[in-house]
Amino acid sequence: MSSLENRIRERLDEVIDPCSAANGTNLSIIDMGLLDEIDVDEGHVTVSMRLTTPFCMQLPYFVEEIDDRIGAIDEVTSVRLETDEGVDWHTGMMSEEAQKQRRERKAAREAEYFDETAEDVQADD
Repeated sequence: MSSLENRIRERLDEVIDPCSAANGTNLSIIDMGLLDEIDVDEGHVTVSMRLTTPFCMQLPYFVEEIDDRIGAIDEVTSVRLETDEGVDWHTGMMSEEAQKQRRERKAAREAEYFDETAEDVQADD
């Protein structure tokens, strides 16, 4: 992998998946396993990424974030984002650390929910 590709990957690792942020985990598109491929051809960069669902409403966010971050690199003359249809991604594509964070967040939410439910039941008695 070239130095430029490494810098591009580092910048893409700064792009937080908005759905993970909404769930309290703030995972990057790299950690989420959304990055498919980076193609660099004489300063022209094409980023191919997976969507988590065919109904993803965050495409404009991804276009802007990726263009801003990759376009700021001196050797880059243009940035293009390509996406799939949103049917191939699965949680197994996430990094191990991301999967761990997701499990921990889910467990914390469940514990919070069940504690609140138990309190509501006791208050009703």
